This record gives sequence, structure tokens and C-alpha cells, in this order.
Amino acid sequence: MKAWVLSKNGIDNLNLKEIEKPKIKPEEVLIKIKAIGLNPIDSMVIDLIPVKSEIIPCAEFAGEIEDVGKNVKELKKGDKVSVYNRYFDGTCSYCLSGEEMLCDNGYIFSIGSNGGLAEYAAVNQKNAIKIPDSVGFELAASLPVAALTSYNALDRANVKKDEFVVVVGASGNTGIFALQFAKMRGAKTIAISSKDWVKDYGADYVIGYENAVEEVKKITNSSMANIVIDSIGEKLWDLGYSLLGKNGRMVAFGTETGSNAKIDISQLYSKQLSVLGSTGGSLKQFSEMVDKSNNLNVKVWKKFNFQDAKEAFEENNNKEKNGRVMISLQ
Repeated sequence: MKAWVLSKNGIDNLNLKEIEKPKIKPEEVLIKIKAIGLNPIDSMVIDLIPVKSEIIPCAEFAGEIEDVGKNVKELKKGDKVSVYNRYFDGTCSYCLSGEEMLCDNGYIFSIGSNGGLAEYAAVNQKNAIKIPDSVGFELAASLPVAALTSYNALDRANVKKDEFVVVVGASGNTGIFALQFAKMRGAKTIAISSKDWVKDYGADYVIGYENAVEEVKKITNSSMANIVIDSIGEKLWDLGYSLLGKNGRMVAFGTETGSNAKIDISQLYSKQLSVLGSTGGSLKQFSEMVDKSNNLNVKVWKKFNFQDAKEAFEENNNKEKNGRVMISLQ
């Protein structure tokens, strides 16, 4: 099979090679990959995270089952699946409490093991989740990272009906889904974005960064936001924090613009705020989310053929990006 293999850090060290198709173990399935979604984590794998040996990048992918191991009972050849992209041992205290994303011995595919930038991938049956027939592969390949990250963040924030949810960077990979999941919970959504199309993905209001405080104050009748979802990091941290009202919750899961932020402690206690971290999501959450995927949409900005993966990575870093960058093998 063909696969893009990273030998050491740097996009110039990502090469298309002919390698052996994975041999599946009794509890594994072989997936013919149909679509791959690009994320910031993929750029980190290529440029920043030390490569100990050759590895296939890309954490987010979906496809069709081509073969199943002898111990696989629930899946069969031809099933369309999305892939829960984390290895977990199933025995540590976090796994036993249903938090596989925090597994003591866990890792994300493409970091601790091969990812999905290949024609085929072998994964444990528990990681392959059937998707509805009506769900396309581009959406299915957006569920493991872009969607699940937002799903868990909204769970962490305990979003309730009629609460105001502000999404900072609403046109990004995770922002698109944060808006949709917030709407599913009955929240009122405020997108901070320069892209008016986010209205098509669940934004009740779209406001700019420059006048965000004044606009949120007006929209909420001065009560400010109940929840702020931040996937940007340091650059817009102060803005997001300033939008919180009393008992407000801020959930963070991205560091694209830096990882150092200051917190005004006087605001923290006087308004009784909560600042929460969120990473990925559990296998249970992933299954719940897949069940709801008929009601989700994804905006694809550019789609590349498999052999043009390097160009796809370049465009994924484009500041003018207007939706998701996907790689298609269909």
C-alpha cells in the first residue's frame, strides 16, 4: 500500500512510500481509508513532536472496513466507520471510570503509533465505530478530533438550555462543531468570527473581535456569557475571559497562539468563575456523538487528493483558511 511516512521533523521529510499493508490481529479490523481531516495536532507531529522512528501522521480519519480479525463480532466487511483515535489500555483508573482520553498509558494515533495518512490502517475493533449510512466520509473524518473535542468541552461546561455560549474562533475546525452542539443543547450561541457563514452552523449572533465586549453585553442584557469556548490560546485569552458573567465557565483546549495566559484572580472569585481544561473525549462520548452525526454538518474549504498531501498541509496553515482542509482517497 501507499503511505506518507515521516522520518524526522519537517515537511521535507514527509515522503510517499510503498509499504506493506497492515496484517490484522484477531481483535482488529482493516480499514480502507476514504477521508482524512487535517488538524493543528498534525502540524505539531510534523514540525515539533520529536520523531523517534518512522511514523505515518494524521490523527483524524474514516473509511470502510475491508477485513476483520477472527475475534471481531460487531463489525463486518463493508461497514463505514469513524475511528476513535486514541490507544487506551482499558485497565488504568481513568479507563475504568470511562475517561479513556486520560489513560495513563494512552496516546493519540500518529504520535504513539501510526496515523491515517495511508491507504489502509489496522485498528482495534473497539476504536472503529459504525457511522450512519447517510453520513459522508468527510464528516466522519471530522468526528474524532474536531467534533469530539468540542463535544467534551461542552460536557465539561455543563451547558444548559437558554444559556449564552460564546465560541472564540468559531470558524475553526472545533468552532464549527461547538456551535452545533451548543444549539443541540438549547443554548443561545454567539460566534466571535469574521466569517458570516458560521450562521449556517448554529450561530445565533456573529460579532467581531474588536467590539466583542460591548456586543456580548448588549446581546445578554448585561449579564454576559455563561460559557466561553476557547480553542485559540494565549492571543485571545484575555478577551474570552472578559466576556464571562457571574458563575461563568471558560473551557480551553487549544494553544495555536501560545500557551501562557494570565488570570485576573479578583474576577475569578468575585464573579465565581470556573476555568476548565478539556482534551479529546471518551469512547462513550464518541459513540454518543456518532449517533447524532446525522444532524451535523462540516464546511470543507479545500479537498486534496492523497498524492497531494504536502500541499494540503501547506494550505492547512494558510491564514485565509475558510473551513476544513481534507484529504480524499475516494
